[in-house]
Amino acid sequence: MDEKVNILVVDDLPDKLLAFQVVLEELGQNLVMVNSGAEALKQLLEMEFAVVLLDVNMPDIDGIETAELIRQHNKTKHTPIIFVTAYADEMQTARGYQLGAVDYILSPIVPEILRSKVRVFVELYRAQKRAQTLARAEAERAAAEEVTRRSNFLAYASRELGATLDPAEGAQRLMDIAVPGLADAAFLCLMLEGDELLFTRSVEGGEPATRDVSSLHALPRPLRDAVELVASEGRELDLPIWPDAEPFAEWPAGLRSARVLPIRAGERVFGVLVLASTRPVPAWALPDQAMIAELVGRAGIALENARLYWSLKREMAKTREAEEKLLEQSRRKDEFLAMLSHELRNPLAPIRNAVELLRRIAPSEPRLVWARDVVDRQVTHMAQLVDELLDVSRITQGKIKLKREPVELDKVIAHAVETARPLIDARGHSLEVRLPDSPVWLQADFARLGQVIANLLNNAAKYTQEGGRIELAASALNGEATLIVRDNGIGIDRDLLPRVFELFSQGERTLDRSLGGLGVGLTVVQRLVELHQGRVEVSSEGAGRGAEFKLVLPCLSEAGGATRAEREAAPRKERPVGCQRVLVVDDNVDAAESIAVLLRMEGHEVKTVGDARQALECCEVFAPGAIVLDIGLPGMDGYALAKALRAIPAARDALYIALTGYGQKDDRAAAEAAGFHHHFIKPADPRAVHAVITQQGGDAGVSRIGLGS
Repeated sequence: MDEKVNILVVDDLPDKLLAFQVVLEELGQNLVMVNSGAEALKQLLEMEFAVVLLDVNMPDIDGIETAELIRQHNKTKHTPIIFVTAYADEMQTARGYQLGAVDYILSPIVPEILRSKVRVFVELYRAQKRAQTLARAEAERAAAEEVTRRSNFLAYASRELGATLDPAEGAQRLMDIAVPGLADAAFLCLMLEGDELLFTRSVEGGEPATRDVSSLHALPRPLRDAVELVASEGRELDLPIWPDAEPFAEWPAGLRSARVLPIRAGERVFGVLVLASTRPVPAWALPDQAMIAELVGRAGIALENARLYWSLKREMAKTREAEEKLLEQSRRKDEFLAMLSHELRNPLAPIRNAVELLRRIAPSEPRLVWARDVVDRQVTHMAQLVDELLDVSRITQGKIKLKREPVELDKVIAHAVETARPLIDARGHSLEVRLPDSPVWLQADFARLGQVIANLLNNAAKYTQEGGRIELAASALNGEATLIVRDNGIGIDRDLLPRVFELFSQGERTLDRSLGGLGVGLTVVQRLVELHQGRVEVSSEGAGRGAEFKLVLPCLSEAGGATRAEREAAPRKERPVGCQRVLVVDDNVDAAESIAVLLRMEGHEVKTVGDARQALECCEVFAPGAIVLDIGLPGMDGYALAKALRAIPAARDALYIALTGYGQKDDRAAAEAAGFHHHFIKPADPRAVHAVITQQGGDAGVSRIGLGS
């Protein structure tokens, strides 16, 4: 049902107003009755009317004047007016029609005529309202379609721009989106990682094409100036292109305007997009300008992401290349250290054997004893330095594998004290060792843990003035074993404390380097303790105030039982002693002969040869009980020779001892795989070699590969 419309009736006579009301009630509309022109104007400003019935003759403001006032307002200037009058001369009628009257009705009125004329304007008003409603709906639909079109366009642009992380391809995709979707031609300038990318795109022969531009100087001067201005100031710019403007070979003729927009990453402008059109300025409506600005913003994000990705990729490639170089350098360093240790140990072995020989046969003349002891100490020191370097290299690469087994802490400490005792005694220190009353067991590598404690003791002895005091205290509580090594030596500066465990880190040295060392011992300590799931801490009150190292390790248990005195008084099992035929194979004649002399002095029958061929030839006749092999032999190495010798019945059950400069974990594993029972690193202690030979018996076939001295 149609909504009622308003009809305004203006007359100063109540009787006439009543008559109008009676006549028009049949129309079923909303009748508004007023008795003056002023009241009529008030109603017209407040309400909307389909038609106005206006009496011409009224006091104050007559109908003509009222009509003039009605026509002066925009809201009411087109409202239909029907004049009602008892008489009408030609001048009055002309004036009324001039003011926009649509009809004149003479009194007395004929009801049917009045209703018919008013009904026409009521229907006309309703038709206008319907048309307006339809127009609004159509406009809203068109606006919605336009919004959808822009949204779809931006969504498509986002997909295209986000589909690649290659900046150059992203730039190409932006140009594909811009032409012909937004403009008739386009130019793009990007600055990415110091590279300048320049593209132009236009429609030629019905197909859009993108081309590279050599430089900004190829652009017409006004366009180039606009690009540089937008790049520097970061604001959009509309640029008219006149028909007589300087030609641009890459763009089609007939372009009338261009819009120049900055491409940003945050506040930084790193590119400029130029959209050209055959339409004059402004070539794009405000909604399209907003859409273009949004497109450029999304393009900026996508291109910046691509730049960051490629920048990160380049950095990762540089990092990988640097890592590969470091790994290669590390590998070469390890190979060099392994070869260096082998080459250093080869000459050290005969020197050490010669020292031992001098100790046994040389006269005890004081100067000769002093010289012999000097050589012995320096050879031992040199071997320790080589071992420290190799330990650091192996630990850093994770090549050290602990041989963990239940060990008693007391025995580890005793072994470490025995190792460090020569240096402690040489410097005149007093060593106080305090052990727990009950045995403490740890799951540890006996040799490596002994090395840790010995390093700490040697460190204390080295950095304490002669005649100093060193304490070693061990305890166990709450599943942790704690060892403290304390000295009253030179102490540690506060600046050095945080990096005391770093590789090659030492306190300030004097020119005479009287304390010696390479600065790797504490690094080895920390790494080995960490491999045991423990921790090591250091504290010092400063220079001249001594230092304290605290070692904490998880322990298996603290066992009760016999007292320490009872355990120390318990009888010890003696190793069986016996003489053997010993074959020594070493291409270094001095090394072979020196150890042969020492073994002969112990009662062994010794034969020396210099290569694998001689060893194989003499083995069947000599029938050795023990074979000492150098690994780095010419021709056939020691591993292959051991396997070949085992194929000879006379040597099948012999004790195989590897005596070599190669001392890494892999080397010991290779020796065990080749059938060696023991693995000694040059320069080996001849007494240790003699000890394993003399205990050779029924267990010769049992593998006892370990870390030799």
